[in-house]
Amino acid sequence: MSQTVADHILARLRAWHVEIVYGYPGDGINGLLAAWGRADNEPRFVQARHEEMAAFQAVGYAKFSGRAGVCAATSGPGAIHLLNGLYDAALDHVPVVALVGQTSRSAMGGSYQQEVDLHALFKDVAAFLETVNVPEQLPNVLDRALRTAYARRAPAVVILPADVQTLEYSEPGHAFKMVPSSQDFSAWTTVPTDDALARAAEVVNAGENVAVLVGQGAVRARAEVQELAEKLGAGIAKALLGKDALPDTLPYVTGTIGLLGTRPSWDLMRDCDTLIAIGSSFPYSQFLPEFGQARGVQIDIDPGMVGMRYPYEVNLVGDARATLRRLLPLLHAKADAAGRHERIAASTERWRDALARQAELVDADPINPQYVAHCLDPLLPEDAILTVDSASVTNWYARHITMRGTMRGSLSGTLATMGCAVPYAIGAKFAHPDRPVVALVGDGAMQMNGMNELITAAKYRHAWENPHLVVGVWNNRDLNQVTWEMRAMSGSPQFLPSQELPDVSTAAFARSLGLSGVRVEKPDDVEDAWREALAAPGPAVVEFLTDPDVPPIPPSATWDQIESTAKALLKGDVDRGGVVKKGLKAKLQEYLAGGDKKDED
Repeated sequence: MSQTVADHILARLRAWHVEIVYGYPGDGINGLLAAWGRADNEPRFVQARHEEMAAFQAVGYAKFSGRAGVCAATSGPGAIHLLNGLYDAALDHVPVVALVGQTSRSAMGGSYQQEVDLHALFKDVAAFLETVNVPEQLPNVLDRALRTAYARRAPAVVILPADVQTLEYSEPGHAFKMVPSSQDFSAWTTVPTDDALARAAEVVNAGENVAVLVGQGAVRARAEVQELAEKLGAGIAKALLGKDALPDTLPYVTGTIGLLGTRPSWDLMRDCDTLIAIGSSFPYSQFLPEFGQARGVQIDIDPGMVGMRYPYEVNLVGDARATLRRLLPLLHAKADAAGRHERIAASTERWRDALARQAELVDADPINPQYVAHCLDPLLPEDAILTVDSASVTNWYARHITMRGTMRGSLSGTLATMGCAVPYAIGAKFAHPDRPVVALVGDGAMQMNGMNELITAAKYRHAWENPHLVVGVWNNRDLNQVTWEMRAMSGSPQFLPSQELPDVSTAAFARSLGLSGVRVEKPDDVEDAWREALAAPGPAVVEFLTDPDVPPIPPSATWDQIESTAKALLKGDVDRGGVVKKGLKAKLQEYLAGGDKKDED
């Protein structure tokens, strides 16, 4: 029986073990949609509410499954809508393949409906970009797209003119100007040279006070990173994308680093004489050791990402796990490793006590946003997957959520786009239908697109073995992260016309879809609401009315930032009284818990 090009595309995806394609229909991919009908919906087509959400779902699926996420969109506006999700994949180094419709070849160049120059559109974001003009280009184009997505950890885009999708498929022959393809993509890895490893070992062995920074590239090297820390007596700080690389319950893990990080991570970097960075392109060099203070070694699989952020002496290009396995035998165990870990653990415990005080003792109207995350933390199952949006809620996730067991978590790390958490959560549920998923979202992101994707969650809730998908919403009626950035970075007061949000009940909207929905207006109800949502028989939304005046104070707040915030308040910020009171009280808790005042400026 003859196959169309569209039939062959779906067959080739199945051969690559692609199980799900996230998308939205349109006449630019009608040929593909018809083929899906003939293929009994294999791979499964998951209908998002918007093409951008389909791309985010593919990113979330890829982040939590380790496999390529695949999305599909029609020509013109559908293709354009994919861009934000594809940039998220590109900047966070995630393999995603996009199948995109295009105007029929006979109409191209004629200013036809929905005709967009897709090569110009995607050329900056796609590591591989090709239009299929004749059937013989397949399967090579599709195979290369998937190989490149995996090898480069980046988006690949395959453009399919509408008329090509319906042509009869014929494979490339053994002939001039034909390009056959083999599908095999055997496992591979890369490791540094012996000379580079020896030079790295010399740097590390010469140091006495070693700090390790891990990112998402260290996730699959957990055992090796732990062995490294235990041998060297090193403390480990985590970039936000690497928050799930190691459990926070280990005595030498200091938590996240940076503006959203912890005081112990700041102290770790301040006091070290040697820095080892593993699988991280953490961009904020001001949170790393002073230049000249520490010797450095970097490990990264991407040669284009080494040698940045810090003057590392040795840059090891290789897979984190394979590289560490070869480096560890060359390293000397440090004296007093256990003692150093005890001191790090004590410092981290003081910080956690300070966070608990900030969450429980800082008055708020009506609910302290930190308290919401503080109450969730001990209730999370040890196999939970967390997805987090770009908002002030990111601060509370970074500081108050303790990674333990096999917990996973991710967010839009480098693009820091709003609106990713709910579609990420849906992608995570399809990647791991047997695990509970919790999305942490601000009210701005929910109003932007999260509420629409609750419809997608309702549509597919019976597809998941484990029914638990919880969306926690911080409703503070403010685009709060931007408000704080205006205050701290530019000394500008809150600008209500841009910052103020309407009070829209996402819990009520969830109930209208037949989902569980709880709205919480009092601190006494926070813990019970989380328990109810986590035990719900299907997707649930729990919405907390939180105080926008509680500041996300960095662990190393500078006098410049404090001065800028003060100037903003003096210029007439409408929330100035609450901000000052709650900010001072929050900072005071660090000192009451035994925090170190040294180098606070």
